[in-house]
Amino acid sequence: MTAIEKFQVSIEAAEAYEELFVPGIFAEWAPLIVKATGVSPGQAVLDVACGTGIAARTAADVLGGSGTVVGTDLNESMLTVARRVRPDLTWQQADAQHLPYPDRSFDVVLCQMGLMFFDDRIAALSEMARVMTSDGKVGLVVPSKIDNQPAYSRLTEIVADEAGPEGAALLSTYWSCGDADELTSLLNSARLTVVALYEHPGTASFASADDLVKTEIEGSPLYTRITEQTYQRIRERARRALGEWETNGRLHAPLRGLVVCAGK
Repeated sequence: MTAIEKFQVSIEAAEAYEELFVPGIFAEWAPLIVKATGVSPGQAVLDVACGTGIAARTAADVLGGSGTVVGTDLNESMLTVARRVRPDLTWQQADAQHLPYPDRSFDVVLCQMGLMFFDDRIAALSEMARVMTSDGKVGLVVPSKIDNQPAYSRLTEIVADEAGPEGAALLSTYWSCGDADELTSLLNSARLTVVALYEHPGTASFASADDLVKTEIEGSPLYTRITEQTYQRIRERARRALGEWETNGRLHAPLRGLVVCAGK
């Protein structure tokens, strides 16, 4: 299976990603990565593996019309939603490991919650470094390792148990870049030097445990690969497992992540 086949999801999954993932999780992190890299008016910004484009949109708001923003993703459905939400920005399908831009094209390169899905992470980081100006910055956000995720540890175990090896492999990928030392080593291998790195105690905020599960399952390729019965069992078990994080009618599950700024 090729990288493009692995990461293509339906337009329905991309809409679910924008409707649930973005407000529930990603909207909290986009301002952090934009601030960490010092995005400012007049700059050219590239958002790699942009999904439906929340980091690109946040950068564009900071630029205030002075500068350029480009979002790339391997998944055309994600880009279709991104174009609908912000038609004024540039969206282009591209493989992070082969970015279609000249050397030193961008002042800032962002990659929020995407690095862990690349087949060759060093190649992708090297491409980000290549298209970045000599004094530019690369900004990354990745989830911390699974040992630091009490709520998601439980959900990961449930999905692995109910969905088998494919479910386990998909969810374990989320946490695969979450060790700070290993992430620093990856950046160094791509000839990038960490300028700042910190762990942020974020929150996955949803109306219920069902909504969190819907976000994780329906916003990923796994949704089309499990039966409705399996999906129902995952939902039922997750309600019990995640109940301790429900307060005042909402679920606020801890989600820790690493925010990184690197330069050449």
